[in-house]
Amino acid sequence: MMKANVQLMSTFYGRFRHFLNIIDPRTLFVTKRRLQEVLQILEDFEQGKSTANGVTDKELWEALKIKQAIFHPDTGEKVFMPFRMSGFIPFGTPIVVGILLPNQTLHSIVFWQWLNQTHNACVNYANRNATKPTPTSKFIEGYIGAVGSAVSIAVGLNMLISRAKGFSPATRLLVQRFVPFPAIACGSVCNVLLMRHGELSDGIDVLQADGCVVGSSRIAAKQALLDTSLTRIVLPMPILVLPPVIMAWLEKKRFLKVWPALHLPLQALVCTAAFGLALPVAISLFPQFSQIAVSKLEPEIQSSTTDDMLIYNKGL
Repeated sequence: MMKANVQLMSTFYGRFRHFLNIIDPRTLFVTKRRLQEVLQILEDFEQGKSTANGVTDKELWEALKIKQAIFHPDTGEKVFMPFRMSGFIPFGTPIVVGILLPNQTLHSIVFWQWLNQTHNACVNYANRNATKPTPTSKFIEGYIGAVGSAVSIAVGLNMLISRAKGFSPATRLLVQRFVPFPAIACGSVCNVLLMRHGELSDGIDVLQADGCVVGSSRIAAKQALLDTSLTRIVLPMPILVLPPVIMAWLEKKRFLKVWPALHLPLQALVCTAAFGLALPVAISLFPQFSQIAVSKLEPEIQSSTTDDMLIYNKGL
């Protein structure tokens, strides 16, 4: 199953199709009975019984989709609903709408940045590489650092813009709408690095195609964190850049001046659409189960296998 998954995720298009399935919010409403049916279908497949039971390929792929959307690939435990990738858009969009509200006060900036980084920290933790145990204190340190960096950048940039001379009120408002992007991008990268920095010292498991663990690699952990950090820079780009541009254009239209109450629903709709585009694109940049050449890994790992490539869980 792992080998087939690696082959499916070897191209961007394959990963994009895969993650479109994984972020399907309908998987949030799978019942316990349906989940038991799904697990039985996959167990029968592993034992070669699926054909005998009349399970079609479509049913098999649907079962795999549901399992991957709900369960952590390392621990095999259910991921708490708001922190699943399928819950990222429904639970994250209200936060993005709050971050992009115009005429923010200092308190509202701090609140929305704190809430966003708290949500990100929980998502990072729930979808981390969990092949090695990490003390809770490490995650608390990472969480504090991530929230502190995001809030500091957002507040600092807003104060800088508010004190800058030469901006008209309209220009100042437009520029302030783009402040959340650098704040969230930097905060999200710090979030990943601080929440998962224990992997750099302990390493993460590298596996053969059959799932057999060869050893723990700090080099693979470094690559996993680098790739994940890059996705956290790309992810907020469409979410925090497109809505301000679109809303600035819509606010010039007469209908919004006549019905100003439409502003918030329209902004929510635009943010949801941008979120729905950005999330599958960002997490499709790199495979979750990535391959790495054995020649690039530690000498002790090179001497423990005859394979040319090994697999590791990058995390999401």
